[in-house]
Amino acid sequence: MTETATSAVAKEPRRGRPRGSYAKTEGRRQEILTAAFEVFSTSGYRAGSIQDIADKIGLTKTGLLHHFPSKEALLEAVLTLRDEDSWTVAGMVTDNGVDTLNGIVRLVQNNTTVPGLVALHCVLSAESTDPTHPAHEYFQRRYNWVREVGTAAFSDLDRRGQLRKGVVPAAAARQLVALMDGLQVQWLLDNDSVDMAGELKAFLRAITTEEF
Repeated sequence: MTETATSAVAKEPRRGRPRGSYAKTEGRRQEILTAAFEVFSTSGYRAGSIQDIADKIGLTKTGLLHHFPSKEALLEAVLTLRDEDSWTVAGMVTDNGVDTLNGIVRLVQNNTTVPGLVALHCVLSAESTDPTHPAHEYFQRRYNWVREVGTAAFSDLDRRGQLRKGVVPAAAARQLVALMDGLQVQWLLDNDSVDMAGELKAFLRAITTEEF
């Protein structure tokens, strides 16, 4: 709700909705997003249905679609929430390459506490390689952006003389993304023997002069 809308409700309480109604609606939306997250991360987008999601929280399909008009809109909301949560943990991307890479390490470390998020990423990113998948463009944009962030970080280290000789920033960024994705799959299969953050730090120490 915008500030203007909030003011209007405050001035005309009798003609607006009850005070608790907006909070209740937001609470229901969060329940739907949590249920959708669980369904999409276990069954995938195409196999997981609106009815499956509605059943998880005792809603009818019509009741769910009152909050999200389509399955595609629900998927977009789930992916947006995932990114917001992830980058809140990582911290803001800065002009300092070391700070950015340390943020990525924090993100990977945090991923070990949210296996559902990791599963969601793995399932949907694989599905979305199909150009007809509704998340195809989202993941294209996301991977392009992550590679750009990585390239900028490694380029900053290169300017500071902190990147080892022969390492190309753009190539290092692609390798970083590939390592993170590969580690996530291995960790989901056997999280007792895979240290995602430790492996990432080892990679960064191998190509830079920094102690991550």
